[in-house]
Amino acid sequence: MIALKRIDNEQDLQAAHKIREQVFVHEQKVPRDAEYDQYEGVAKHYLATYHGVPCGAARWRKTDDGVKLERFAVLQDYRSKNIGGLLLQAVLEDVLKAYPGTKIYLNAQLPAVNFYKRHGFVTEGEMFSECDIDHFKMIYKG
Repeated sequence: MIALKRIDNEQDLQAAHKIREQVFVHEQKVPRDAEYDQYEGVAKHYLATYHGVPCGAARWRKTDDGVKLERFAVLQDYRSKNIGGLLLQAVLEDVLKAYPGTKIYLNAQLPAVNFYKRHGFVTEGEMFSECDIDHFKMIYKG
């Protein structure tokens, strides 16, 4: 039913980009040049499918501050099927294996804060705006 994979080919990467384009650029009105950045080539990308249909995407990358989880997106028609939770678990497993003991963090959009709290993250600092969307920095505490 739900399949998750680390992206290792251009076709899957294009599917992930298409999901991000739909969620961030079209739905949330994030400027396209803000959605795609210089980290596309160094980040580890993931794709989720539901009955073979690409519907979720995510990425993570090593930074000077630890490991940053980014670009979590699930297409609107698939948002109540636990795809985001399974995608987050898969990413966390890989990050914890690759960088044990390293700080894991993300910038969560305000509506997603409780989702991340349910998965072991806590907010840090004040709310801030990124691309005209309110966010909180969140740290993984397990």
